[in-house]
Amino acid sequence: MATIVLQIPDESMVSKVKQACKMLVGVASVKVQKTTASPKTFDITKTAGYRKAMEDVKHGRVTEYASLDDFYKEMGL
Repeated sequence: MATIVLQIPDESMVSKVKQACKMLVGVASVKVQKTTASPKTFDITKTAGYRKAMEDVKHGRVTEYASLDDFYKEMGL
């Protein structure tokens, strides 16, 4: 048995689409599943850690290295 998933953004149309699908030859059943609102995407710029890091950059509290080897030398590794 095959399954077809339809996404209908206008909830007022769901019952009409359901009725229309039932009229199609070969359709065994029609089920409606309401979905929850899509989850909000994670925005790292809203986190306290990000804000603190940007403050460090703003006040020059960062160190840059030309390479990973230079970093290791500075750390004594």
